[in-house]
Amino acid sequence: MIAPIVVRVGAATDTGLKRAHNEDAHLAQAPLFLVADGMGGHQAGDRASATVIREFQALQGRTALTIDDIGFALAHARAAVEAIAEDGARAGTTLSGAAIAEVDGAGYWLTMNIGDSRTYRYAHGVLEQISVDHSVVQELIDAGELTAGDAQRDRRRNIITRAIGAGSTGEADFWMIPAATGDRILICSDGLSSEVDDRELSEVLAVFEDPQVAADRLVARALEHGGRDNVTAVVVDAIHVSARAGGGAAAGFDDIDSDTRPRAEAMGGMQ
Repeated sequence: MIAPIVVRVGAATDTGLKRAHNEDAHLAQAPLFLVADGMGGHQAGDRASATVIREFQALQGRTALTIDDIGFALAHARAAVEAIAEDGARAGTTLSGAAIAEVDGAGYWLTMNIGDSRTYRYAHGVLEQISVDHSVVQELIDAGELTAGDAQRDRRRNIITRAIGAGSTGEADFWMIPAATGDRILICSDGLSSEVDDRELSEVLAVFEDPQVAADRLVARALEHGGRDNVTAVVVDAIHVSARAGGGAAAGFDDIDSDTRPRAEAMGGMQ
């Protein structure tokens, strides 16, 4: 059976120039592309992110996934992270990414996010952030109390308001987005987005056609800008997307869209 979206994928990760250990983990194999950024210090953080990725690996081997598939894996991942206890540390992790999905024969990106790792789409020369950061500074931006430029320098920029584990009960956000041949999806930890601005992200994604080369270059740019955190980039290129038979609105899309979850109120800051 042909997948509704046929992809090429590249992935790169680095400890960075300031950290002793890499607490990021990622999954970069169809039908699922994820980045998790662990919190809680060495072993607690890297165990949390690795545990979440391991739970989602059970979904590999399928041609497409559903919101129910993702929700089931998220529930298991949350329980597994909450079971981790290292000297009383509250282990936790972010999670962001995209899955290949199908609606009435057409290919869709099923994207998800919890925390401040990010998922972007680059298409027709335009970079769009799909995910919404669950962070204190994003809440202040939304309230009109902080500009995006000031947020990059704000001392609260690393405080997040939702996570898997770390005492958070905040839920993930979901988006179902029609896919098109030529789409380029970027998933990254904040070690990339906090060092490399959107203009430079777009430049790299435009210039380097091979997704592995693009991922390598993005990580290298983060290191060139200081590499203050672990940095991970997953680049996914849609090289073929199945079209919906018969045209018109996708049957069942309204039901799926109504199943996505809006942003909840902040659950309290966590490092």
